Amino acid sequence: MKTVAFLLSSLLLAASAQANEPAAVPAKPDLAKGGAISTQVCAACHTADGSRGSPANPIIAGQHAEYLVKQLTEFKAGKRKSAVMNAMAAPLSEEDIRNVAAFYAGKSAKPGFAKSKDTVALGEKIYRGGIAERNVPACAGCHSPTGAGIPAQYPRLSGQHSDYVELQMNNFRGGARANSPQMAAIAAKMNDKEIKAVADYVAGLR
Repeated sequence: MKTVAFLLSSLLLAASAQANEPAAVPAKPDLAKGGAISTQVCAACHTADGSRGSPANPIIAGQHAEYLVKQLTEFKAGKRKSAVMNAMAAPLSEEDIRNVAAFYAGKSAKPGFAKSKDTVALGEKIYRGGIAERNVPACAGCHSPTGAGIPAQYPRLSGQHSDYVELQMNNFRGGARANSPQMAAIAAKMNDKEIKAVADYVAGLR
């Protein structure tokens, strides 16, 4: 009995010591390795610094690293669907994803501009005040009044390509993008004109 008690006591002490050990801290992202991945994998669509490339592709310069990690992880897992991005993310390790996310997050996003003067007022109204009669919340509540966003769930929107934002809103509304139930519910209550107006407004937001 003494032997059993001793063994149980030893196991409890070991378990207690393990529980009190500090959690392993992930290694600091390697920006040089992130830059290499950018050059080899990402630059063709997102440009070398993630700035103002094709309007069909997002500007990722200055985007929150946590948000980029979340999206790349979900592309890799197939939770977010994109034939191109699923294939690009598939070979990336967790370390690769952290490195390239940190690399792009460290770049400065260049300002953008709204294209339609006719819809700026509507876009601003929805962004800052929502659509009360349809319970559409103000975009600023999650993405901040300046469009800076809140990591890791809410991306930076200021200066983003309006074409890209409009496409993503339509994808949320239509179910093609299913990795944010919150955005899907919001987009479902908005019409084409409202989506286009908000997308154009955030392109010029600073």
